[in-house]
Amino acid sequence: MHADGSVPVLAIDGPSGSGKGTISRLIAARLGWHLLDSGALYRAVAYAASTGGVDLADHDAVGRCAAHARIAFRDPGDGGETRVLVDGADASGEIRTETCGAAASAIAAIPAVRAALLDKQRRFRRPPGLVADGRDMGTVIFPDARPKVFLTASATERARRRYKQLKDKGLVITLDDLLREIEARDRRDAERAVAPLKPASDATVIDTTGMPVEAVVAKILALLPGH
Repeated sequence: MHADGSVPVLAIDGPSGSGKGTISRLIAARLGWHLLDSGALYRAVAYAASTGGVDLADHDAVGRCAAHARIAFRDPGDGGETRVLVDGADASGEIRTETCGAAASAIAAIPAVRAALLDKQRRFRRPPGLVADGRDMGTVIFPDARPKVFLTASATERARRRYKQLKDKGLVITLDDLLREIEARDRRDAERAVAPLKPASDATVIDTTGMPVEAVVAKILALLPGH
């Protein structure tokens, strides 16, 4: 993290399925800025813990796993999804499963995990700028970000989007099960004691239900100085 905070940060927060991943990738590519997918970091820790036989109920052990896991991101350079390497192995597919997502949501409530990942996330702040995608980017990780955006959508809409994503990847899950998982994750994320999911007081809240992707991108870009 630049000590003077001179590198601009656009914080895009929101619940699962709000569109923040897609929107953040598009905006980062449009601006030529770096991208932080903070959710992938938590998923990578959950993956490292599960492959290492760590009990997710053992908070100290999970915290140590978060501190020591070697997590790296590789941009494929073709506009595709960033590859995620955990301790040298490509875990890009495994971390995107619903099981890993649920585990990531559970460990995100562990203070030691959040503390271990704080500096890792802030190190993504490099010139010319950073688009930070997550749940506490504007409230905790980059409180000086300008602008801050909080994307939301109805739980039903978010379940439909996630269902389509998983179906396109050949994964089998019912829409009803997905809706229940999303609602449960929303409750966990909103009720956790550490960095609960909520808009920053100075965030612009955008409900993306029924909004085309390009319309959301245009609305966010309009918030940036000089755009």
